[in-house]
Amino acid sequence: MSLSYHFLIFVSLGVVAVMGNNYKPPAYYQPKYEPKYEPEIPACSKNTTKNWCLEDSEYPAYEVVYELDKHYEAVVALYKNVVAETSNSVDTLTKIEEETYLCPSATSYVQPLRAVNTKGKWRVIINKVESYGIKYDQHARIEECEADAAGKACPLVPTCYESKCLQKSIYHRFLVYDPTDYYFPFAIETFKLPASCACFVGAFTL
Repeated sequence: MSLSYHFLIFVSLGVVAVMGNNYKPPAYYQPKYEPKYEPEIPACSKNTTKNWCLEDSEYPAYEVVYELDKHYEAVVALYKNVVAETSNSVDTLTKIEEETYLCPSATSYVQPLRAVNTKGKWRVIINKVESYGIKYDQHARIEECEADAAGKACPLVPTCYESKCLQKSIYHRFLVYDPTDYYFPFAIETFKLPASCACFVGAFTL
């Protein structure tokens, strides 16, 4: 083997070593994305007695949008399914009409950012974010008995009848974000929300 050939190998190895020590990834290189850790009990739950949060200073908007962009087609298919159900249960979100029932209650339309599902787990709900021109907005109509009404006698029922105001609930489905699922961090899960303040009427008594 000639001396010039040995010299060529030596120079080549030197170039490789220099490149290895000073290598920088090209501009288009993107490091592996690591989702943000989500606590089992979010901080927003400390500011409410309800099973949902309408305000959330720690809402993972960046992480949610990143995954929405990544799984665009599959997520849109899920979202359309949820929207179809919501449109059937929510007639209008522009105004709330006064409604009269046997028990006093408060009605509102909400966009929860987090909520407790039927398995008792807090979930991040896809709300108030946008991906590729699609705005993800999920609403729910809730009706709650007023604080001094639940468990008390129905005010419009004669006292000769046993009566009681009861909080009724309904099951609502939301598209949620689950950062623990690295392959497809989205799912449709079920949540129990207050739906009406009903009046239970029992036996007639003298």
